[in-house]
Amino acid sequence: TDDRKGQPMAGLEIIRGGVQEEGQEVWSGGKILDPENGKEYRASFTPTEGGARLQVRGYLGPFWRTQTWKRVQ
Repeated sequence: TDDRKGQPMAGLEIIRGGVQEEGQEVWSGGKILDPENGKEYRASFTPTEGGARLQVRGYLGPFWRTQTWKRVQ
């Protein structure tokens, strides 16, 4: 329902917001969009392996799903 509705998936901004937790590498308070169904979820992000990978955790109430994304060159 926001400005991303109807936009092509290539280049689509799916992560918004988030702040780094003090003294930690975890970023929380962000939102992540599921481009397949248009739903937005609360999310946290943790860089690992010196930034080569990003652990992405999306939340819906007490449930969550975690994915590890790998940086491509």
